[in-house]
Amino acid sequence: MSRKPIIVGNWKMNKNNAETKAFFEAVDAAAAGDTATYGIGAPFTDLQTAIANAKNLIVAAENCHFEDAGAFTGEVSVPMLEELGLKYCIIGHSERRQMFGDTNETVNKKAHRLIKAGITPILCIGETEAEFDAGQSEQVIRDELAGSLKDLAPEAVANMVIAYEPIWAIGTGKSASVEIAENCCKTVRDAVRDMFGDEAADKVRIQYGGSVKPNNVVEYMAQPDIDGALIGGASLKADSFIEIIEKTK
Repeated sequence: MSRKPIIVGNWKMNKNNAETKAFFEAVDAAAAGDTATYGIGAPFTDLQTAIANAKNLIVAAENCHFEDAGAFTGEVSVPMLEELGLKYCIIGHSERRQMFGDTNETVNKKAHRLIKAGITPILCIGETEAEFDAGQSEQVIRDELAGSLKDLAPEAVANMVIAYEPIWAIGTGKSASVEIAENCCKTVRDAVRDMFGDEAADKVRIQYGGSVKPNNVVEYMAQPDIDGALIGGASLKADSFIEIIEKTK
């Protein structure tokens, strides 16, 4: 089955509004065309500026809360994202899981709420270096997916994006070999198949993330089970992100 590639930059806690405007003005035209989906996950304070300057790039939030309102100081709800017109939201990033207490259970609640709102979750999963060294990658992937996708409808999962990001390759300069990345993304697809059936597994778009750069993105994208990339550092500079777009069109 032909799946439309999806490449999304994750800015994390970087860029103010002026920098966001300048980036989108420089990059947006390069993303024109419908051969692939290109976009940026931006901090909450940058989202309105990003949306206002995005004609071709999609814009994603980097997180959300699963409750619609309440005493959750510092959090942002899905209805708040809806009001901005957002169509994508990253959830379960390893930095959220490791530093801010996100669990499979809370990530699952976020996925349900986003899907109810018609916003596509970009669900992140991945193992630590210790788990990788212990040969536990497949088990971690399957466990995180089982918890994070619990009780979702197969058609909802089919329309999601799942980002496999080995934690040991995020911001470290290390990247998984093409073989490891493909094997793990295939494990993601096999796990979705086991849980939700063939149609969901064949349709769901799976990204690899972890030190993806202009010089290695084509290799990753050539793999049968890698449908895109979630890109950190290389998405912060307009020229490197444009190069990634041009190489993957």
